[in-house]
Amino acid sequence: MEDQFKIFTLPHFVLLGLIPLVAAGLTWWTQRSHSRVRIVRMSLGIALMVNELVWYWYYVRQDWFVFPHSLPLQLCDILVWIAVAVTLFPRQQSYELLYYWGLTGTLMAILTPDVSTSLFSYPTIRFFAAHGVIVISVLFLTWGKVLRPSTGSHWRALLYLHLYALVIGVSNLLCDTNFFYLRGKPSEPSLLDYMGPWPVYILVGDLLAGFLFWLLWLPFRKKHSTITPSGAKVGI
Repeated sequence: MEDQFKIFTLPHFVLLGLIPLVAAGLTWWTQRSHSRVRIVRMSLGIALMVNELVWYWYYVRQDWFVFPHSLPLQLCDILVWIAVAVTLFPRQQSYELLYYWGLTGTLMAILTPDVSTSLFSYPTIRFFAAHGVIVISVLFLTWGKVLRPSTGSHWRALLYLHLYALVIGVSNLLCDTNFFYLRGKPSEPSLLDYMGPWPVYILVGDLLAGFLFWLLWLPFRKKHSTITPSGAKVGI
């Protein structure tokens, strides 16, 4: 039997390195070609959608689905569909959620993946495919100048994150679930292990999210760029 996937090993570092390399390669290939931009972003969106639907089918067929604990309500579950929407139909507001949430929450998930199967098992492959393509989509749209964060976007993304966490928190209390890890840390090692016990790690994570959102906004702070509807549809 193959060993369980282990974080911070050579395969993990290879996977981490491939994500920005693929995004950079796609950005380079689509330079000055709106048709190529459209092909890439449509391909990313369709790949994400198919990957997620196949996973739902597989999950149910394995008899792993337990209502309501197995509902796709974790942040990265929602981000998959935000990424699908943004790549297929570029819009500024949904892009900004993907930019801030994806480059923080999804990257955290990739750094400390909550997987308990071997490297070449389908669940592990699906995990890195979904999370990796989310980040690739964000980087491609940003580096390719299809969409860019606008003024005040980091505050809006943080506000929407709190609103989503509030809804999920109420749902956790009513349904005895642990979405968003608001009631306990994941079973696999994660960055939350270094943020203190419950509920301290929630506050620390919230402050860290605000700081990271601000850092992600810094490269665009002087540009004050507002994407017009025509600009948001570059490459469509």
